[in-house]
Amino acid sequence: MAKADLRMKIALLEPFLTGSHAAWAEEYARHSRHEVRIFGLAGRNWKWRMHGGAVTLAGDFLAQGWPADLLLASDMLDLTTFLALTRAVTATTPAAMYCHENQLTYPWSPADADPALQRDMHYGFINYASALAADAVLFNSAYHRRAFLAALPGFLGKFPTPNGLETLPAIGAKSSTLALGLDLRRLDRWHPERAATECAAERPPLILWNHRWEYDKNPEEFFQALLTLQERGIAFELAVLGESYREVPAVFALARDRLAEQIVHWGYVESQADYAGWLWRADILPVTSIHDFFGISVVEAMYCGCLPLLPERLAYPEHLDARLGRCCLYRDFADLVERLSAACQNPRPVTGVDLQNQVRHYDWQYRSAEYDDFFVQLILKGREEPAVSGSRRC
Repeated sequence: MAKADLRMKIALLEPFLTGSHAAWAEEYARHSRHEVRIFGLAGRNWKWRMHGGAVTLAGDFLAQGWPADLLLASDMLDLTTFLALTRAVTATTPAAMYCHENQLTYPWSPADADPALQRDMHYGFINYASALAADAVLFNSAYHRRAFLAALPGFLGKFPTPNGLETLPAIGAKSSTLALGLDLRRLDRWHPERAATECAAERPPLILWNHRWEYDKNPEEFFQALLTLQERGIAFELAVLGESYREVPAVFALARDRLAEQIVHWGYVESQADYAGWLWRADILPVTSIHDFFGISVVEAMYCGCLPLLPERLAYPEHLDARLGRCCLYRDFADLVERLSAACQNPRPVTGVDLQNQVRHYDWQYRSAEYDDFFVQLILKGREEPAVSGSRRC
């Protein structure tokens, strides 16, 4: 039987089953040719999920008695604890760790007391130990893989010796990039009619914010750029989407007041139809985030034809070819403002470039087979290479 025809049983372990984590797990389960069973917990109390989620999920896994061929754990799981508690049935089962984010390089909230009290390092250690125990460590972008591996020496160097630095080559050797899969084609059903597209030429360009209302998305710089356009007398409209939480950065209230004449929408939209409608209508997406391991909201907007203006750092260059990168990647705030000003005059500065085609390959139509084949190879490798006595394969 060819490897492409093999059907495996994959236990997907996600202690924070909400938002993009839930979408990734559920969509992969739906698109995979393998039988993927999700073992998950509600996405709240993230710190406790990283500490205790493995205990609960190990109990669920053992209770179901499901003979998994592979364990696929997210970075929110303490994989070492899960493996210890299920060793009677998983001692020779390959385990892959999929990193949506990591706690070594994720920027902590300024309002969180843990970093000042030096209680933040434990979460990074969970990621490190899980990566050490896994048979494969997978990252949603090449940038994310490089950032995690580069942070490990400094992180472990903070501990007394012996501190595990000698383990890092093994982690690097089993680390690879497996780009995020997204259900982009769902956005097609809300593609606007041609008449609506033609009417768009009669209005000012629409600038979009479609991210969480949190500090790491750097809303201060985003809104400062728009206020600079306003001062210059450049016409534009503004739609601010995205989910807000209890501690919303103060700049949102300030911007809503000062940009009132430009605002055509403000606030979270509940329905997928409304969200997609704004993506298809938007012209320009200026992104100012201080951190992003992939950029789902960016890819979704690009799929709908919205021109992105992205910092040269982080994962964003991976979404653009060289020609579009020269147009859309900016160096600093001053460069962003100039590019944004120019884009307001001409929201389609690069002719002959299909923005949707730049990111189409992230759709599960293409990603699922790559995932499936990678996991088949990992499972077969595990069956061919017997475990080292007294330890897991690594």
